[in-house]
Amino acid sequence: MAVRTPSPKGRYWVLLWLGLFLAVALVVVARQKASLETAGRLARLRETRAVLEARRAELERTIKTQSSALVIEPEVAGDGLAVRQDTAYTYLKVEGGAAARPDR
Repeated sequence: MAVRTPSPKGRYWVLLWLGLFLAVALVVVARQKASLETAGRLARLRETRAVLEARRAELERTIKTQSSALVIEPEVAGDGLAVRQDTAYTYLKVEGGAAARPDR
């Protein structure tokens, strides 16, 4: 008499496929949760960057304003230093192109 090994019945195949489906579903849910957390972190970083860029623009405006002649000249004059004149600049004009040579 031949020994016959029992083959898995239909309900075992259903349980196997159900377990496989649940495992895949858990992986998908975990990835979705991680992506939502990453998206939230990215949104917070973008907000922080916008605040920092606004602060940088404000500081650059302050630097530009505080380094202007209208602000610096009264402080310089108050310290007893000479105030620059608009006519203090000397403009030199070079004739003959980039490299003019003296005659030999």
